[in-house]
Amino acid sequence: MKLGIDFGTSNSAAAAVVDGAIVPVQFGADAQFKTSVYFPEVMREPEDFTLTSAQEYQLDQLIDAGRRDAQLSGHARTEEALRAAALRVVRREWMEAQMREPRSSAALLQNAVYGEDALDAYFAEGEGNLVQSPKSMLGYDLHPRAKQTITGIATHILEHIRLTAQRQLGQPVRAATLGRPVQFRSSMGDAGNVQALDILHAAALAAGFDAVDFLEEPSAAAMRHHAASDARHEVVVVDIGGGTTDVAHADVGGDEAPRVRRAWGIARGGTDIDLALSLAGFMPLFGRGQTRVPNHHYTDAATVHDLARQRDFARVRFGDKVPQPFRNRLHALQETSNTARLSRNVERSKIALSATATHVADLGYIEPGLRAELQAEGLATAAGGFLGEMTVLLDQVAADIGHDPEAVFLTGGMSRAPYVREAVAAAFPRSRMVHGDPSFGVVQGLALAAARGN
Repeated sequence: MKLGIDFGTSNSAAAAVVDGAIVPVQFGADAQFKTSVYFPEVMREPEDFTLTSAQEYQLDQLIDAGRRDAQLSGHARTEEALRAAALRVVRREWMEAQMREPRSSAALLQNAVYGEDALDAYFAEGEGNLVQSPKSMLGYDLHPRAKQTITGIATHILEHIRLTAQRQLGQPVRAATLGRPVQFRSSMGDAGNVQALDILHAAALAAGFDAVDFLEEPSAAAMRHHAASDARHEVVVVDIGGGTTDVAHADVGGDEAPRVRRAWGIARGGTDIDLALSLAGFMPLFGRGQTRVPNHHYTDAATVHDLARQRDFARVRFGDKVPQPFRNRLHALQETSNTARLSRNVERSKIALSATATHVADLGYIEPGLRAELQAEGLATAAGGFLGEMTVLLDQVAADIGHDPEAVFLTGGMSRAPYVREAVAAAFPRSRMVHGDPSFGVVQGLALAAARGN
């Protein structure tokens, strides 16, 4: 069985084709989960798995078998590579044996908790480690230890997906097609893309997958649109997610296979709007623009996926020079879990303001009675920076193509926002707008691609 996996910045999902139908993997009551993981204790790295004496013997047997296979095939493999491959098999078999015991998957995966439950557990416990949106960090210049940690986090999430799918589908899950953006968020240019794929590939192997391939997310969405289209036509696919915006120009529909002509992308998405809304709508309550506190401290507080920036904010000493009530509010924001609480407030406010003119966010965990009163007009202003960059991208796509396509297929979580839909429609005024499933358009296409690759 081969899965399609959308390892997203904001949310993750998986699906497989079973008897010709796309079957979503259910994570509790939902077909996706927030890409957050909470570790009540110190997080263990994948290589921290401890072998018993019996497993040491099994490992030696597998290494010997791998050595013989390499000799017979004529493909030389180093002892290090043979041991790494054997260790993956032993660890995977141990994990799958544990899953058959009547214990919770959270306890089995070092007590990890995922999705919205991860945030609730972190808020309730007030300790441990919460990691949000690890995909955002894959392409950055990381210290070796930080790279190891990010790989470990991705491993836990992919293992959670694989074991959940295996339990639901009732058969081994050993292969996957993972979605990838055209351009990862990166501080290293093209080298960041290479590093991000290397991390995901290593994490997938450590999570128990024997075979992994990647497909650009807009190409996956094009496959989904192709499957629903009887007549052949030209389409521009626009996939706007939490961390990236990706575009593909493709021919889809009819009896021929879909053909992707070209893809474009920028490392900007819904989390950029979250940051802008946090700074403009929430941080003034903490003194932004009204005190001498440097702006970067507010940005650090709002950037919850960057653990280094979170640590930097927690270490700041806001002394008597910061006037009240801002000093006390900043101190409260530094308390464990409160930046994560604020981030959830911001994201929920963004979603609410896409449907209503006003929204009030309760910040009682900072100060009794404290509220952020927000307007849809303010959200549109906060989204202006992202919309400007997206418009530049779409203008480039239109210029490169030279004409409006017959259709524009819009998907991704941010495609729900009316201001995003308006901006995309304005970029291709003579095209027919087709609205795909915002949450599952990409993962459904990945499942179709995975089925083709079986």
